[in-house]
Amino acid sequence: MSTGEGPPAAVRVADWGWRYEGRSAWAVRGVDLCIEPGERVLLLGASGAGKSTLLAGLAGVLGGDDDGESAGSLTVAGRPPAQARGTAGLLLQDPDAQVILARVGDDVAFAGENLGVPRDELWMRVRRSLAEVGLDVPLDHPTAQLSGGQKQRLALAGLLAMRPGLLLLDEPTANLDPEGVLEVRDAVRAALEATGATLVVVEHRVAVWRDLVTRVVVLAADGGVLADGPPDAVLADTDGELGRAGVWLPGTPVPDAPVVPEGMPLLTARSLAFGRATTTRPRRSRRRRRARAGAAVVVPVGHPVDLEVRAGSAFALTGRNGSGKSTLALTLGGLLPGLGGELIAEPALADGASSDPASWRSRELLTRIGSVFQNPEHQFIAGTVRDELAAGPRALHLPTTEVDERVDELLDRLALTDAAAANPFTLSGGQKRRLSVATALATRPRLLVLDEPTFGQDARTWQELVRMIAALRHEGHAIVAATHDAEFVRAVGAASLRLDAAEVTA
Repeated sequence: MSTGEGPPAAVRVADWGWRYEGRSAWAVRGVDLCIEPGERVLLLGASGAGKSTLLAGLAGVLGGDDDGESAGSLTVAGRPPAQARGTAGLLLQDPDAQVILARVGDDVAFAGENLGVPRDELWMRVRRSLAEVGLDVPLDHPTAQLSGGQKQRLALAGLLAMRPGLLLLDEPTANLDPEGVLEVRDAVRAALEATGATLVVVEHRVAVWRDLVTRVVVLAADGGVLADGPPDAVLADTDGELGRAGVWLPGTPVPDAPVVPEGMPLLTARSLAFGRATTTRPRRSRRRRRARAGAAVVVPVGHPVDLEVRAGSAFALTGRNGSGKSTLALTLGGLLPGLGGELIAEPALADGASSDPASWRSRELLTRIGSVFQNPEHQFIAGTVRDELAAGPRALHLPTTEVDERVDELLDRLALTDAAAANPFTLSGGQKRRLSVATALATRPRLLVLDEPTFGQDARTWQELVRMIAALRHEGHAIVAATHDAEFVRAVGAASLRLDAAEVTA
């Protein structure tokens, strides 16, 4: 049995493509690549070009004929990917999808146990991998109490503990704080130096990985490979082709921040304490030998917060992973009750409803506070992109013509028109994020609460999101965003509330 320490793996891709079941358009097609053992490849391309699909294909997790249609061929270490499992390790865009067990140490050890790594060796790898990715928690720490960014580190630690011959990383730093980005990059570097493994990493921002990779491959939005070569040669983009394709390049301009006068108060937090509920593991009675349901436990997070959100204002919730950004966003959005202090919806926001947002019904929230979760899939309720966008306006009983106008405008502005009939779950990560933002915008709430709104975006879609948010501020809407994207914070002119310091800075 393999112990997950195979030699560096070669990759061969010959005119390969994949079309998801139920989709008329191919997610990716016409790709030809030869990646030699030990090469380090940065895979770029516009949002929706098929980068994640290619990685899933190399990992052998796309499924069979019932899940979609393939064309051409893929091999990893000379075998079809489904026959080479254990050779490749895949880090998904969604870290929640890779958390399997209830305790951190067990979760990191899971893949290695399945590969037959000897116990003493395995737990040495577990501890080393957790230290390398900067996840400083006890081995028995509940995985349910980790933030999204911490789960991303957890998933990478499990991957590194496998020591696969091919590392496939899908936006591994997207939800990480700046310190975490460097820790993860350095952890990957150390793993490559120790094992010589082949690397294929997908990112939209190239600066972090430029000095680590030996090759850059750019997928074309309409199929095939747009560019392939050494990093300096490809990223020079002498003919401007990559910039036009939406690839983030060094020196990509950032829009100027809007200057917007603030209006009436909308939401006020006074000494607001917040936390998240988790569930303890079920316990088993010794006498009756029957399982008892786990108990709900509320875990306080961060310092109490004082904040006044006014019409036209923008705030960025910043801080290290685990500091409580997502939890505070859910609380400000009326989706979690506060643990203490006050959260008051002022008359301009409440508009006749209670002053406590947590008491509002879903229909009351629709036009008052729109929330975008860190994981967009947690919000999808419809079978097509068009119906997903129309769900909120229809719940408000708007005329059909107005619903269609709002949906068509959002589809066009966020580059989702070609995917209007697609199942939301088959979209790329960047497309899912744009859809979740568009869904919140469709009901035109006074306050928009966003969690990592720019995740998975190429340069063009990022700039369109920024323009839309700037326009909302001018129209009197307020924005609160939990984010690690410093350029986004600057571009929308947001004041920062750093949670691990409990300070607001302009």
